[in-house]
Amino acid sequence: MEHVLPPAEELARLDRELAELDARRARLLTRRAWLLAALRPPAPSAAPGWNPSAWGAPGTGRPDAPARPWGSVPPKGPSAPRGAQNVLLTLGGLLLTVAAIAFTLVSWGSMGIGGRSAVLALVTAGALAAPAVLLKRGLTATAEALTALALVLTLLDAYAVHAVAAPDTDGLGFTAVAAAVLAALWTGYGLALGRLHLPLPAAVVLAQWPLLFGAWAAGAPASVVGWALLATAVLDGAIALWGRGAGTRVTACVGGSVMGASALLVGLTQSVTASGPLGALAPGALLLTAAAVALAGAWRAPRGVARAGGVVAGLAVVAAVGGVPAAALPEGWRVLAYVSAALALTAVVRTGLPGNAALGVLVASAAVVAGALVGALPGLAAVLLGPVTLLPDAWAGPEEGFRAALGSTLPWPELRAAPVVLAVTAALLGSAYRWWPSWARIAEPLIAREAPGSGATAAPGASGAPGAGVAAGATHGAGTPGAPDSGTPQAGGTAVPGAPGAAGAGGTPVPERPDTGTPVGAAAPGASGATETGGRAGAGGAAGAPAAAAPGTGAPWYAGGPAGAPWYTGGASAAALRGAAGAAAAVLGWGALLLAGAVLDVPYAVAVGGETVLVAGLLALAVHGTDGGRDGSAAVRVTALVVAPAGAVSAGLLSLASEGASYAVFGVLGALFAGAAVRARGGVPRAVFAVAATAGCTVLTGFAGRSLGLAPHEAAPLVLLVPALTVLLGAGLRRDPVAAPVELTGALGALVAVGLAVPDVPFLALVLALCGVLAAGAAVRPERRPVAGHLAAALFVLATWVRLGASEVSFPEAYTLPVTVPALVVGFLRRRKDPEASSWTAYGPGLAVTLLPSLAVAWTDPDWRRPLLLGVAALVITLLGARHRLQALLLLGGAVLALDGLHELAPYVVQVAGALPRWLPPALAGLLLLVVGATYEQRLRDARRLRDALGRMR
Repeated sequence: MEHVLPPAEELARLDRELAELDARRARLLTRRAWLLAALRPPAPSAAPGWNPSAWGAPGTGRPDAPARPWGSVPPKGPSAPRGAQNVLLTLGGLLLTVAAIAFTLVSWGSMGIGGRSAVLALVTAGALAAPAVLLKRGLTATAEALTALALVLTLLDAYAVHAVAAPDTDGLGFTAVAAAVLAALWTGYGLALGRLHLPLPAAVVLAQWPLLFGAWAAGAPASVVGWALLATAVLDGAIALWGRGAGTRVTACVGGSVMGASALLVGLTQSVTASGPLGALAPGALLLTAAAVALAGAWRAPRGVARAGGVVAGLAVVAAVGGVPAAALPEGWRVLAYVSAALALTAVVRTGLPGNAALGVLVASAAVVAGALVGALPGLAAVLLGPVTLLPDAWAGPEEGFRAALGSTLPWPELRAAPVVLAVTAALLGSAYRWWPSWARIAEPLIAREAPGSGATAAPGASGAPGAGVAAGATHGAGTPGAPDSGTPQAGGTAVPGAPGAAGAGGTPVPERPDTGTPVGAAAPGASGATETGGRAGAGGAAGAPAAAAPGTGAPWYAGGPAGAPWYTGGASAAALRGAAGAAAAVLGWGALLLAGAVLDVPYAVAVGGETVLVAGLLALAVHGTDGGRDGSAAVRVTALVVAPAGAVSAGLLSLASEGASYAVFGVLGALFAGAAVRARGGVPRAVFAVAATAGCTVLTGFAGRSLGLAPHEAAPLVLLVPALTVLLGAGLRRDPVAAPVELTGALGALVAVGLAVPDVPFLALVLALCGVLAAGAAVRPERRPVAGHLAAALFVLATWVRLGASEVSFPEAYTLPVTVPALVVGFLRRRKDPEASSWTAYGPGLAVTLLPSLAVAWTDPDWRRPLLLGVAALVITLLGARHRLQALLLLGGAVLALDGLHELAPYVVQVAGALPRWLPPALAGLLLLVVGATYEQRLRDARRLRDALGRMR
């Protein structure tokens, strides 16, 4: 008998098959277009400047070759002859090098001095002369291989001269001289044979060692070694700027970076370990010279290198200038000298340094200040988290000082400068937030140097004049045949159908920008025209109000103001920067005051009061802000909103040392947060403050229980006072946004009360019943009834079960059946009156009252009668649910029947599993997975049918 699919499934199958046919047709059309392009004769010539790969088309390797379809893998051809030649030459040169080294080191003693000298001189001369002959014959690769061999031979010659002719000379001194001679030799050799790539980079590598080894051999002090390293770095910088060949310049850049970093490391080490200000002058001079060298290199370097040079120069200046006064200061105050030097570096914005180098210097200044702030983090973390140690010994008595209450072993004298650093940074950021336009005008010269188009002419097509886009697009001309559907122009000036882009002059297709879809060279709508020096908008643009700088135009990232106006006068970016400065100032100022109390070791009462006052200040800042009309004030309020609860937690933990302090601090904090919840304007701040006030009141009720000498389980009903108040408050607030968070916090307090009552089962039943009363009170409100009503029923049932268990009742049916029968009768009458009523509402509570406790007892009952009777009852309920299509009966009865059967079969399953081979369970599991995987679609359909069948039940 043929199985007929339902209409919905058959329609879905037809849609899938049609989609597969469409995909197959698209692939065939793509292949057909590529074959047509392959059979088409090549174009006579391609327009100059056209590069298909720049517009998304794959490269082809030859101008007249058709593009491959997207996703195709190019065929792997045989190795190129030149590649195989290079492999052979490399292997040959390597073998000759190994032979030369073995001859020099192993077979040296079997020949006389004349023979040895003659052999080395002859082989080296031949290796040096051969590349010139090979270059004339066009054998460049062979010449490179012999050049490498000659390089190794010259090194071996130097070793041989030292071993035979000058064995008594100092090794480091001889190495310095030999490196200098070889560097000069290979420099001249590379300049003479300019087509070789190896000699000049090799000369650069050899030039790194003469000064360093010479200073080392002479036993020079560390400062001289640092100067030698710096001189070598200067030489490398000159080679990197004016050297011949990319390999030479790259090698010089790497060598200069290593040598310069080594020189800086030497200077920094000497500056830090100097015994006094006079001892720090010499390394300071080295560091300042290194900074000048870095800035000189950054002046002509590309953008990224210039910024890196500015960072290095800034760090060197900070180390040099700050190291002199730091040497005269005690250990804990030295960081102030470096921070002061770093802050002084911000004056670079008014100098004539290039924009990228000046930006690097500012990054270095910010990095030094950030490092100082990071150094203050351990002390601040100890102040905030240290009071956690008071939890095990709460109310043990007030401590003598702030540090004793923290219980931290940090070296506080070494952190004496940390509050000052935090305070100074907070003051600077606060002034930047308060007087933002003034600070921005100070930085305007740097911004003008970095602004796009500064000192340059406008790019073609950027003027906004009519036809500019066509003029720019016409330079591309006609392209080579592109990949199908790629949108690249075809030969002859035609475009593939459906290709993007607007036609230019004479029907020439104009390629589009991949990100915007506008033709290349066309002015964007609303663009202002040619750009003048200094980044100011010129005339000739579209008329209308100035628009904000669009992304992708090259504008600085912080440019958020209207076009033609200073960026600091408005815009999202300026407001974000200003808000970040204000938020950071608030956090750092709060941290500075906290840390100052720990560093000064103020009395315990002062510390507790001070932290509470700081929380009050943060709440005032979160509620009222700084200035409603100032940009970025929202960020300050949000930061205060986040930091205030954290400060309240720290102050509350600190108050646990004393009973009186605990009541005072939590009472004041609760009142402060409650007042803030009343005065705040936004929904989220009000909710946060209300939740914090509720949590504080809950803690106060716990304190009251401990003060009364109650055990934890005896204090649980007292803790429920706050949840009861939240229920009443929620009834008064109704649909206010604060109502739900407050009630949820009260529910968490009730959960804490349940946790406290767990050790004593009778009290647990009492607390559960009280929680049920509270949930029932919340269910009086229509908006809370769906959740609170079910929760109240569950809590009452659970309280009943716990009470029965506490009374050691072995036959719970005697108590549950009298409840189940009336409940089922009421449910039957309800269903009879309203057939659409849910079976869970009508029969669910009555069945759960008996089935679930009986199941719990049956799992611990060794007798067979209770499991048998329970299984029979569950089977009857399941069959009734299936017969009358009642979801509650089917699911409850089936679940109880399955668990009861599992309990009865578990011992036998364990015995069978112990008797089976160990490989059999994994094999069966794998077989099951294979079967399920093979019939996966059918199983999904079965699961959907089952879900739909259950969903249609009442």
